[in-house]
Amino acid sequence: QVQLVESGGGLVQAGDSLRLSCAASGVTFANYAMGWFRKAPGKEREFVAAITRSGGRSTYAGSVKGRFAIYRDNAKNTVYLQMNNLNPEDTAVYYCAARSFISSSSTDVDYWGQGTQVTVSS
Repeated sequence: QVQLVESGGGLVQAGDSLRLSCAASGVTFANYAMGWFRKAPGKEREFVAAITRSGGRSTYAGSVKGRFAIYRDNAKNTVYLQMNNLNPEDTAVYYCAARSFISSSSTDVDYWGQGTQVTVSS
């Protein structure tokens, strides 16, 4: 049974930092590119960041570039999202996703996590 379990969300103030984790089980983690998406109330789910299987290349949404960093530890079957200088517009449920290739699209995702809430107060 494949599971992606996110953790690390919470309530923070504008300017603070958070690190999200997504632990995978039931899959050969190194065979999957990983991504983070988010969904804010009343908005469509949007791409945040993605990383290749090896971790050698990553891509970001323009709204988070320079503030967020995605990285992975294949030995721990975990992908991380370091979020710095958070602002209220970053408030959303954050989901990790596994797919066979790096992409900013939310289609053709093989597995989704259950999500973790991030709330940024002003």
